[in-house]
Amino acid sequence: MKIISYNVNGIRAALKKGFIDWLKAANPDVICIQETKAHKEQLDVTEFENAGYPYHYWFSAQKKGYSSVAIFCKEKPNHVEYGTGIETMDFEGRNLRVDFDDVSVMSLYLPSGTNSERLSFKFNYMDEFQEYINNLKQEIPNLVICGDYNICHEAIDIHNPKMKGVSGFLPEERTWIGEFINNGFIDSFRYLNRELQQYSWWSYRANSRANNKGWRLDYAMVSEPLKEKISRAYILGEAKHSDHCPIALELDL
Repeated sequence: MKIISYNVNGIRAALKKGFIDWLKAANPDVICIQETKAHKEQLDVTEFENAGYPYHYWFSAQKKGYSSVAIFCKEKPNHVEYGTGIETMDFEGRNLRVDFDDVSVMSLYLPSGTNSERLSFKFNYMDEFQEYINNLKQEIPNLVICGDYNICHEAIDIHNPKMKGVSGFLPEERTWIGEFINNGFIDSFRYLNRELQQYSWWSYRANSRANNKGWRLDYAMVSEPLKEKISRAYILGEAKHSDHCPIALELDL
């Protein structure tokens, strides 16, 4: 099973940059999208269906043009879970899950901490999300949580590890993601690529992408029971529809 996760920074903008042709070539079984910045009715969904994804699910923020996640599937899932049921998280459209026989896949868009108010929101979200996942994995042990976590875990995940005072690399954020992993998840990319320094996000400023001054903010977290099923995990740095690039996970189910 090939799963791709991609923060597209606006699905309508990505479509204008050749997203559909790329999707056909990449050919995942499931693709988790973050930051669609769109509601389903604002799109011609036949484009995704014609690309081989007849099953597509959208969980959008109440505010139009903001946040929002989606999942496209080749095969129909057994169940689709929209949000977490936690109101403080769900109004921004940040969690969507599809359940199959052998695995459940979630698209996650964790908030960024762009200012003090949003940083407080992010920390609250992180706490509530951890509690939610602790309960969920009792019910669904085979879980993959793909998405933009908006956190670099280790120094190898950021081009300049001295940026300790910036949200995304704050000690508290790094501790949280470390504890999230220690609570029963595997950072699939780092599990298979111990020393590889690759990024999934670059600022639009200062020619950052051309100079590879990036951050690894996107993860495919795999629950411990699926550990032996991880066959490949990699970053698709050539895709350029966004300030992020996609990440991929392959499971041998």
